[in-house]
Amino acid sequence: KRFREPKHERRPWRIWFLDTSKQAIGMLFIHFANVYLSDLTEEDPCSLYLINFLLDATLGMLLIYAGIRAVSSIVEWQQWDSLRFGEYG
Repeated sequence: KRFREPKHERRPWRIWFLDTSKQAIGMLFIHFANVYLSDLTEEDPCSLYLINFLLDATLGMLLIYAGIRAVSSIVEWQQWDSLRFGEYG
């Protein structure tokens, strides 16, 4: 994916790794939650994974979006330049 970004806009390797590692950690969390829930409920792990994935992709994204908007508003109001999202210095 990194090589599909235009060369003049391409993120440095460190920033790219940090961005992708957040996604990998989230996927691992969903995987282990799925394994744990399927052991508890004796349900089909595939259907539980689909439910977990859909909840993460919908409600999870809405919660993250609302949280980022709230924190961004507070950061702007307090003028904390070092806490702006997406600006790595």
